[in-house]
Amino acid sequence: MDNLATKGMFPDFRRSGSPSRVTHYCAGCGHGIIHKLLAEAYVDLGLQDRTVIVNPIGCAVFGYYYWDVGGVSAGHGQAPSMATAISRLRPDAITVSYQGDGDLAAIGLGHTLQAAARGEHMAVFFVNNSIYGMTGGQMAPTTLIGQKTTTSPLGRNPETDGMPLHLCELINALRLPVYIERVSVADTARIMQARKAIRHALEIQRDKKGYAFVEILSPCPTSVGLKPLDAAKFVIEQMEKEYPLGCLRDRSAEAPTRPAPKPWGKLADFFGDDGREDPHPAAHAIRERHFKFTGFGGQGILSLGLVVADAARALGLETTWLPSYGPEQRGGDAQCTVVTSTQLIGAPAVEHPELLVVMNQAACGKHLHTVRPGGLVVADATVRVDPEQVPQGVRVVQIPAIDIATAAGVPKAANVAMLGALLALNALDIPAQLLIEALERSFAKKPTLIPLNKRVLQAAIDHCRHHGLTGELP
Repeated sequence: MDNLATKGMFPDFRRSGSPSRVTHYCAGCGHGIIHKLLAEAYVDLGLQDRTVIVNPIGCAVFGYYYWDVGGVSAGHGQAPSMATAISRLRPDAITVSYQGDGDLAAIGLGHTLQAAARGEHMAVFFVNNSIYGMTGGQMAPTTLIGQKTTTSPLGRNPETDGMPLHLCELINALRLPVYIERVSVADTARIMQARKAIRHALEIQRDKKGYAFVEILSPCPTSVGLKPLDAAKFVIEQMEKEYPLGCLRDRSAEAPTRPAPKPWGKLADFFGDDGREDPHPAAHAIRERHFKFTGFGGQGILSLGLVVADAARALGLETTWLPSYGPEQRGGDAQCTVVTSTQLIGAPAVEHPELLVVMNQAACGKHLHTVRPGGLVVADATVRVDPEQVPQGVRVVQIPAIDIATAAGVPKAANVAMLGALLALNALDIPAQLLIEALERSFAKKPTLIPLNKRVLQAAIDHCRHHGLTGELP
């Protein structure tokens, strides 16, 4: 075992800066044993070059200084979500989520249960030492009844603190997990059983069988306040009474070898084929662009962004649409961002848009200063734009979108009038026909509104042309 583990781990703990310090774990801690078992398993199974381990926030946060495999870190409790992304984007990876009880069972419980409920392709190794080890020995979701911690100095009281969480049993209530087992590393015989469980969980990943969950009871001498041998006895004599060892489920023999979920791609993969075998020719010349649409709830701000995003998708661009709005049904702050690109988009958030659409005064004060140099602001004529507040190099165009929609007999269509202005200004780099088709699709359930809104769209275009507010129309 030592030889295999040596091949799977780095020869020294480099973070310490001292060759004499071979680990950051306390004497008697179970993490070191578990690290070796995991390294032995992925080396022996020939999976070392394919394994990616997501490290938690907790005592094992420095796991990537021990395991000689791919390693990433996640926010507190979010390792299952990070592992989900890795598993879906890299279907051939052996994805591992390694977490402690505070990380997995407290702040990360939602992430844990949702990943298990989806049956994500990952092996989860849950180190349960009944306490928060890294942050000072506070009570954890797995702390035993009567166990004293820094936040339960009189012992855990079920009347005020609830009962300990049994994670294996919780996950066993879900349908899709393939393998669930609870083991321990408190003595040699138990370590050998833990070795088998860890190896089996990785075999399930190798065979693409689905979600595996292994809970490992582990001593924490420092935080529990015991000597190493006594901490091991605490696991055997007290923790195992609360958390019985054993396999709760193993369906790996009959589970089909499932293909990994298809990596996320273009929005067309979700909204359906629009009949184009190749991206629209105009898409090849378009760079990544950032748009922000702002106003009050009820002004159609989110719908305006959706139409632009849909048209960009039809153009063959990678597209994201991210809404943000207050709890009010009408009158509250509403905004959305749209990012379009010829390449994969890293994030949907837009901090400095190159195009800002402003439909009311409050939105102007909140977002005007964020527009990047060289950008464009298109605001309704009712908005008072202070020239001194306009960032240097930013052009401001004001359109009476509300008045245009009202004059056309559709006062609720000010957002469509704004779309007409954007089209006339060629502010979106999207062909007019695609924008019109996207507008029509947005009213597919109310087809009688299509001609009315197209009338508003044309009225806005005519207004812009009459006042010389045009770009080179696509």
